[in-house]
Amino acid sequence: MTSGRVYLVGAGPGDPKLITVRGMEAIQKADVIVYDRLANPRLLKHRKPEAELIFVGKLPDKHILKQEEINQLLVDLALQGKVVTRLKGGDPSVFGRVGEEAELLVEHGVTYDIIPGITSSIAVPAYAGIPVTHRDFTSSFAIITGHEYPNKTYSSLDWEHLAKAIGTMVFLMGVANLEQICRELIRCGKPPEMPVALVRWGTWADQATITGTLADISEKVKQANFQSPAVIIVGEVVKLREKLAWVEKKPLFGRRVLVTRARSQASELVDFIDDMGGEAVEFPVIRLQPPSSPETLLALDLALEKIHEFDWIVITSVNGVEFFFRRLREKGIDIRRMGNARIAAVGPKTAEALADRGIIADLLPTKYRGEGILETIEAELQPNQKVLLPTADLAREYLPARLKQLGLQVTEVDVYENVLTTDGGDEIIHLLRNQSIHIITFTSSSTVTNLLEALRQHGAEEPLSLLQGVEIACIGPKTAETVLELGLPITYMAEEATVASLAQSLTKRI
Repeated sequence: MTSGRVYLVGAGPGDPKLITVRGMEAIQKADVIVYDRLANPRLLKHRKPEAELIFVGKLPDKHILKQEEINQLLVDLALQGKVVTRLKGGDPSVFGRVGEEAELLVEHGVTYDIIPGITSSIAVPAYAGIPVTHRDFTSSFAIITGHEYPNKTYSSLDWEHLAKAIGTMVFLMGVANLEQICRELIRCGKPPEMPVALVRWGTWADQATITGTLADISEKVKQANFQSPAVIIVGEVVKLREKLAWVEKKPLFGRRVLVTRARSQASELVDFIDDMGGEAVEFPVIRLQPPSSPETLLALDLALEKIHEFDWIVITSVNGVEFFFRRLREKGIDIRRMGNARIAAVGPKTAEALADRGIIADLLPTKYRGEGILETIEAELQPNQKVLLPTADLAREYLPARLKQLGLQVTEVDVYENVLTTDGGDEIIHLLRNQSIHIITFTSSSTVTNLLEALRQHGAEEPLSLLQGVEIACIGPKTAETVLELGLPITYMAEEATVASLAQSLTKRI
């Protein structure tokens, strides 16, 4: 039997963009991904569609699989000839037990790579505005486990050496033992007024920080019910937090935003949310694809074969451009046959997409919807002119109806269709029920209806109730109309019907 390969990968501290390039490559090539709870689930979207997922997450008081079972699982999968990526939070060599996993792989002759990750011991303090070293305070730091084997005691650590010789001390997995940690450090000479910070879920949307001193931090943590996972930082560098807390100053800090747009279109919005300090959760409830109906494809192909006869070609979206030109290529139709037609584009992004293909739009409206394009071109239209409208299967009826009223010969063809997708719905229901989604963005009426249907298909009997209390952001009036008909209030409204405008609206309520 051919042996596979195992990648022991550090997923980083939580923010999915903090994974290494090599770590991302290991996710993309894996046949099986074995992951734990501190590896951000958003990383899993980069896997191959057929890749198997195995969750072996560990909670403070419960393990789904014991470490020995995880070790054996990696061996068994590799010996089946599979490429296995073991995805672990932080860095696998920093209290990640990667040595134990690697030892068993060696014993069975399995090839493996250890791919380091950014450890939470330095990343989490940095995201809280606390550099672990600073020339005015200390040039050294130590990373210490706050949780050892149950049969060991803290006397196994050289507390006196730590207290006297080390500048900054970073404790991982130590919330449950915080009181004992503080007591030992004071006993060994650290002043009771030494600054301490705990950062919970650092680099995630749930990041929260609490500060105090060795003398009072334990009581503060109890009163605030401050739970793990959290990193403990002890040292004078904690004083820099008030000045350097950069993430919390971003307008979307602490906000988890659900993006329902098709994944192929969502990157601009996702990047903006991340840049503004929020956490974008992609749940694309729409997938775009060429028309599946033979009749629809036939109508499209007949129109494209007569493309030289049209006086106008009006394209209403970037997707329309993409699928229109894709079909032209597939049919071997030279774009020079469009030479008789004037081109109108709805919106600057649509015009950009045309320009990328060497075509400059003749007309571009100031309002980026059907009404706007009519206001722009109506004066130049003449009765009996032929207009081609390459649109989607769910396109609005206003534009073709109005053109026909003006006496034009309108050929409306579907160049793509919107298909409901529901992948990942269980996770979204979990987040909504736990009130962990703060904002939902809608970029069309179909994203609204598809979201509800996706939730329903994943077992939510009353999907609308899951959206109660969540802020809603809409790209335009038609989308907003659909939301309001459901009885949901709108918190954010794009000034223009563009994704860029929708993104900007998230920083200011209506």
